[in-house]
Amino acid sequence: MVYSLLLSFSSSVSSELCDNMQLDSIPANAFQGMTEEYLYMKMIKSGFTEIKSHAFNGTKLYKLILRNNRFLRNIHADAFTGASGPTMLDVSSTALSTLPRRGLGHLKVLVARSARSLKTLPPLETLIDLEVAEVTYPSHCCAFHNWRRKQKNVFFSLSPNLRRLCDDDYETMDIVEDNVTDLYDINLQYPDLQLSLCPGPFQCTPEPDAFNPCEDLLGYPFLRSVTWLITVFSVAGNVAVLAILITRHQKLSVSRFLMCNLAFADLCMGFYLLLIAAMDYHSRKEYYNHATDWQTGAGCGVAGFLTVFASELSVYTLTVITLERWHTITNAMHINKRLRLSHVTAMMAGGWAFSLLAALLPVLGISSYTKVSICLPMDIDSLASQGYVIAILLLNVIAFFIVCYCYVRIYQSVNNPDLATRHGDAKIAKRMAILIFTDFLCMAPISFFAISAALRMPLITVSHSKILLVLFYPINSLCNPFLYTIFTRAFRKDVYWLLRRWGCCHSTTEFIKVKDLVGNTLPSKGKSMSPRRPHSFRFYAYHIKMQGCYLSKGGGTM
Repeated sequence: MVYSLLLSFSSSVSSELCDNMQLDSIPANAFQGMTEEYLYMKMIKSGFTEIKSHAFNGTKLYKLILRNNRFLRNIHADAFTGASGPTMLDVSSTALSTLPRRGLGHLKVLVARSARSLKTLPPLETLIDLEVAEVTYPSHCCAFHNWRRKQKNVFFSLSPNLRRLCDDDYETMDIVEDNVTDLYDINLQYPDLQLSLCPGPFQCTPEPDAFNPCEDLLGYPFLRSVTWLITVFSVAGNVAVLAILITRHQKLSVSRFLMCNLAFADLCMGFYLLLIAAMDYHSRKEYYNHATDWQTGAGCGVAGFLTVFASELSVYTLTVITLERWHTITNAMHINKRLRLSHVTAMMAGGWAFSLLAALLPVLGISSYTKVSICLPMDIDSLASQGYVIAILLLNVIAFFIVCYCYVRIYQSVNNPDLATRHGDAKIAKRMAILIFTDFLCMAPISFFAISAALRMPLITVSHSKILLVLFYPINSLCNPFLYTIFTRAFRKDVYWLLRRWGCCHSTTEFIKVKDLVGNTLPSKGKSMSPRRPHSFRFYAYHIKMQGCYLSKGGGTM
């Protein structure tokens, strides 16, 4: 090993090992017998990848500088066994993934800037004397502060009288001459012990910021219950819708095709909520220990991809649904002008491509899903990232105005006596209006606050935005399957039809068929009778058959 000793007039010795690319590792007892003085050891920009067990055995370490060793991946747990110190350790810009669990009991200063791989700290009990920490991730500072606060509270609960002595606001009592007649009246037994019990000041950087506060993933306890409730109903509802729409052996219509796309988008949003809720449950009360792995790992990336893809595909699909309804109603008497399934399929292919691109850009470096714990692309540090976030939000706002314009025209068409429209089209349009305006009104507050934040003028904190995002952002995925499918008569008919295929509910299915036939032949309430074609023999035979079945079950008399 090539190293140099720089002797000084102080009681320590400086050792430097720089730019030596020949070393693969620091072996055991590498510095034993070098000196009896305290060592200030600097090993920077070297090629070693590992520091082996007992590498510093027999040394007195004052400072150990290991920064800029970009190949250093491992320091053995017993590397400092047999050594005294160190009191200062610098592992900045290394590839270390963890620090040794033993030998750091006297460490007072830890520097680990730009150590991206150092996501896990050793047990904090092994860093009992630490006073200054410069780390890479704010969550590590949360861990330090939380652990010191717990230790302080535990100790003060056992010795409550010492709290005033250690309080920063505690003012030292002045010794007034009238109160003290003899200096021997002052009890100064064990003053050093009393002072050592008071924890010293602790400094840690980077401090938690607005994007990474020291709190659980969801922040507020009541959000956990709400999130799980929305998640369960969202996933269950959209799975049911997809199952019914796909398994029903009918010709795939334009409406069914669009509903399948919307249900799939909302199901992806439900899966996003499931990931967030599961991680919050796993890390509750100690998220700071999991924050780095979660936000920089695959889990947060998948969650972020799902939520952006789902939200953009949902907005796009709702816009296409509105345009299709408007086009169909305004061209009710021109069947050849109606949108065909091939046209809508091409439109949705463009929507899928756009949604996938929007979700992939943060993965490719334009914005990022790692900025906040809920994995949304809130990174606007670069101009490209800021432009991406603003563009996505503005496109959603534009989609909202397109929907507003289309529904104004739809209602004008429905209420215009000079324009022929089908009653079924108008009824569907009114139902879709409730659905789509509910969706976009839920998104309006999110878009407003998100645009202000993207313009670097945030109006609410990330902690408060979690309430907004949990209560409003995913509400569409909860409401959509119930509003447009589950609460409709057509969906109930599809359910009974499937049950009949499986050998269940034969009588209920036949009753629904008769009810629909009778309902179609009778005028609606408030409408006059209009001449209509006589029914076929098959219709009357069907009624007689059903009435006979009803009587045979004792349901009534002729």
